[in-house]
Amino acid sequence: MDTVHTTDRLSHLRELMKKNEAADARKLSDKIKKRGGKALVGVQENLVDAVWGKDRPPRPNEAVKVLGIEFNGKKFEEKLEDLRKELEKKNSPGFIVCMSYGSSQGIQLPILTARFALTQACWMKSRGFTISVGATSSIPYNPVFFSYAIVTPAKATLYIDSNKISDEVRSHLGDAVTVRPYDAIQDDIAILKETLSADPVAGEDSSAQKTKVKFLISNKTSWALSEALGGDEKVEEIRSLIADAKAIKNETELEGMRACHMRDGAALIEYFAWLEEELVTKETKLDEVEAADKLEEIRSLVFYCPEPRTRQVLTTTRKHKHFVGLSFDTISSTGPNAAVIHYKPERGNCSVIDPKAIYLCDSGGQYLDGTTDTTRTLHFGNPTDMERKSYTLVLKGNISLDRAVFPKGTSGFALDTLARQFLWEEGLDYRHGTGHGVGSYLNVHEGPIGIGTRIQYSEVALAAGNVLSNDIIMAREAPTTHKFGEKPYLGFEHVTMVPMCRKLIDEELLSLIEKEWLNKYHAEIFEKTKGFFEDDPRTLAWLERETKPIS
Repeated sequence: MDTVHTTDRLSHLRELMKKNEAADARKLSDKIKKRGGKALVGVQENLVDAVWGKDRPPRPNEAVKVLGIEFNGKKFEEKLEDLRKELEKKNSPGFIVCMSYGSSQGIQLPILTARFALTQACWMKSRGFTISVGATSSIPYNPVFFSYAIVTPAKATLYIDSNKISDEVRSHLGDAVTVRPYDAIQDDIAILKETLSADPVAGEDSSAQKTKVKFLISNKTSWALSEALGGDEKVEEIRSLIADAKAIKNETELEGMRACHMRDGAALIEYFAWLEEELVTKETKLDEVEAADKLEEIRSLVFYCPEPRTRQVLTTTRKHKHFVGLSFDTISSTGPNAAVIHYKPERGNCSVIDPKAIYLCDSGGQYLDGTTDTTRTLHFGNPTDMERKSYTLVLKGNISLDRAVFPKGTSGFALDTLARQFLWEEGLDYRHGTGHGVGSYLNVHEGPIGIGTRIQYSEVALAAGNVLSNDIIMAREAPTTHKFGEKPYLGFEHVTMVPMCRKLIDEELLSLIEKEWLNKYHAEIFEKTKGFFEDDPRTLAWLERETKPIS
């Protein structure tokens, strides 16, 4: 890189730290060469650690817990067996489970984060593993832990700090999984590399032998791990087999998603009723963070005392059953802030909610039986004609997507136009995806599926059992009169139970079919959530008003 300027080197280093996957590293190396540099060279020392020095905080150390079969619906032994069948199909001696995040860990062997690195390791071990959710968890808001895993036809090894593993967890894993220290992955990778370097079997075709001895790694694996195994000659990068399997929920998980969304919907309904009363009736001055705190209190029955800021856990009711924590930072945003994608209000430095402006709330919870992610836009005053029109055009797209029936093999990339069509007719659009995959008590953003314009969404077809955000919808087989091409057709089932904002709906823009859909949806919400408010007349009145049929 001696011909690349210092500022460019820093830029390349920052880019590599953000995108330290093997595929990204190769792209960056090619970019450097095109600009006159020589090559991208990995270093053994973690440069970020060198800068961090003694100020680096300790790695999270929460204990791993067992999540019962009543929540995940499938034993981890069965999941391991399914993975081994895939290895056999691909003539591979093993799969190394690791996904790197663009973290400040830099160019070192990556941490296993939520996707079999935790989401994948959690899911694989019967998703029988979990930790508490919150700012102190391994990955904030995600019930996952740092780990690696190696799965071969005969053995499964989990690499994790031993002090996180209790006797209960070891008993749960039994003889099916060997537990090794987290740092032992480096030595074991070196041994694996040697086995991959073994001489071909006498008399066997060399190309076939080469295929057999290639280990599989995810295309999200770090460059460092790929190189440690011997690079392209020794490993094959694929879309993670575990990510694909994890994206298809079983019936237990799907039922859990239905149940937790009713409880979570009830919490949001109570919150919106409370917020309207505070802002309009009482004319209370609330900032965005104070409102978000109230929503978390309602979800969890955790009361926040402002001075000093402490938490008091109150009595749990069925509305809060199985609640563990938030699934991401609540986006509580007023006025112009509501237009900022992934806006995050900061305590002591955020806006006071204006009841005469748009208010957007994007929030979610982690429950033992599922993960939620719900966005609702509200107005507590008199919205403008343009605000009502824009909201209704988005609603029309949401209804169109919810009602869609499509042949098996269709991707979220192809379906995205259904959600945007009415905006496009007016020369409008939104600058983000329409929906993303959602985990079942795992990451709220879960690949590889999604609905949007990202090219990767065209690479994976939607399947029955997928759970996505557009609200939360679950793909399922749809009954059709015919099955052209001898293939099944799919549709969606919505599970988000929070009404649309009546003030923002321009009924004249809705077709008869759209009105019928909206009335049916609101009637479903009312029936499924009204029981939570038997002793809460304020919330019940708000719910009745917001779900009243339109003509």
